[in-house]
Amino acid sequence: QVQLVESGGGLVQAGGSLRLSCAASGRTFSSYAMGWFRQAPGKEREFVANIDWSGGSRYYADSMKGRFTIFRDNAKNTVYLQMNSLNPEDTAVYYCAAAASRPWGPPRVVNEYDYWGQGTQVTVSS
Repeated sequence: QVQLVESGGGLVQAGGSLRLSCAASGRTFSSYAMGWFRQAPGKEREFVANIDWSGGSRYYADSMKGRFTIFRDNAKNTVYLQMNSLNPEDTAVYYCAAAASRPWGPPRVVNEYDYWGQGTQVTVSS
């Protein structure tokens, strides 16, 4: 069992930055791939980025490439999402999720993740 708690959301002006954190409980954090997703009002939850258990492999949704960076610290049981050059379209609830390791690599779809946090709100004003 893994419990995830996100933090770091808030209100930021367009062009600004935020760093989200996701703290995980349990001693097996380093065996999980981690992902970030987001959900805007009236929209489906969408993939943002993922990272494998070691941090050596990362993948981003196209609209986040070059602006967002996912990284993890297994010693602290924490995964981060650094978000730069934010724009109002990035406004959403951001969720972190954990997936047991799979041979084909970290997943990019919601239903392949095993555990979810409660989400943290990010609001970008224009």
